[in-house]
Amino acid sequence: MKKLSIPQGTRDFGPDVVRKRNYIFATIRKTFELYGFQPLETPAMENTSTLLGKYGDEGDRLIFKILNNGESIYGQAQMAKDAHELGLLLCEKALKYDLTIPFARYVVMNQGKLVLPFKRYQIQPVWRGDRPQRGRYREFYQCDADVIGSNSLLNEIELLKIYDTVLTELGLKGYQLKINNRKILTGLAELVGRPELMTEITVAIDKLDKIGDSGVRQELAERGLLPAEIDTVMNFIAVDGTNDEKLAQLTQLLAASETGLKGVEELRFIAGSQLIPFNEAPVIDLTLARGLNYYTGMIVEVKAPATVNMGSIGGGGRYDDLTGLFGLPGISGVGISFGVDRIYDVLEELQLFPAEAQQGTQVLFFYPGENRLAEAFGYVSQIRAKGVITELYAENIKQDKQYKYAEKRGIPFIAYVEDNEPGTIFIKNIPNKQRFAIKPEELAAFDFS
Repeated sequence: MKKLSIPQGTRDFGPDVVRKRNYIFATIRKTFELYGFQPLETPAMENTSTLLGKYGDEGDRLIFKILNNGESIYGQAQMAKDAHELGLLLCEKALKYDLTIPFARYVVMNQGKLVLPFKRYQIQPVWRGDRPQRGRYREFYQCDADVIGSNSLLNEIELLKIYDTVLTELGLKGYQLKINNRKILTGLAELVGRPELMTEITVAIDKLDKIGDSGVRQELAERGLLPAEIDTVMNFIAVDGTNDEKLAQLTQLLAASETGLKGVEELRFIAGSQLIPFNEAPVIDLTLARGLNYYTGMIVEVKAPATVNMGSIGGGGRYDDLTGLFGLPGISGVGISFGVDRIYDVLEELQLFPAEAQQGTQVLFFYPGENRLAEAFGYVSQIRAKGVITELYAENIKQDKQYKYAEKRGIPFIAYVEDNEPGTIFIKNIPNKQRFAIKPEELAAFDFS
């Protein structure tokens, strides 16, 4: 018999894992709605033409394309002029790579119905043809919040505070909110004297955590920079100190770049704001680049605590003309995304999931036979009415087997009635090894916590 398996980079989630994941989703969703964001969902697949060209060359290679079905593939192949057109003809649809581009497509398609600024959140799976490894999967959930139709930097501050609020509520300490500005990176490309290579420079810088200084230097050289230009880039991203000290140095370094100085001023407003207190204040990191082409202003990345070997658990930034990709120019937006799968791994490693996030059934109710079934159902209904998760054991088997079932499931309470004790409900707290005998009228007040 062939061994069963699932596609590489995907996972099954059992009940215990799903409960913990739902705890993360609920915490994020509650915070999004607390800040006035509205829910939105888009299809699992998009037209391939909608996605291609929006994530840079490397991102495009990771898009999962769906082969057309029900049509003559051979006939379509004959019509193609080149490999790119062949790909579009054979794979007209693709699984969505992220939630941002589909959101931009939604805004353009519904522009006459939306009231701007429009604040939306989305919690859905996305797919990437990446090399699977710890914290990196081919199917994973993103939780995004975006504001579109507003240029105010107050949106950036509130989105950073959403990160701070969610991660604090999840019990995570020592995470880092790292911020930079793509205008500063544009200024860096001008400082180097190679503005035409701005994208190549940012893509290389973005890999610093993975390949180190020497790797970035090599990649910059492969992308066309000369040794002196590479030195300028590396010295620039090595600027150190407090946020204020970094901003002071940047003001001097980018004195000749109007765009660069604009980025410095935006960062100064965001990083120096005293409008909202942070548990973990944002830190300016000039090595942060985020290689996606559509970012134009502040960019942010959330790093897991240094005690966990995980890296980024969230990221985002401002995009001034994302809808312009679909023919609706001039609408600015800014957004963030939570990496739920990585956050789960971090919380699990640090043992930060609270007991209530792991608890399923709290009470298992037994009954001795059909003659007491209706009575048992009545008691179960009373317990459920209190908001206590309760199961009625359906099989009429020996009580010791029912008890062992409860132990294996980790159910803390069992409750039952016995034929020789009419008018009495017996309750056992399995972890504390306590046994109670109560009257039916006392059931509504019994504490199952």
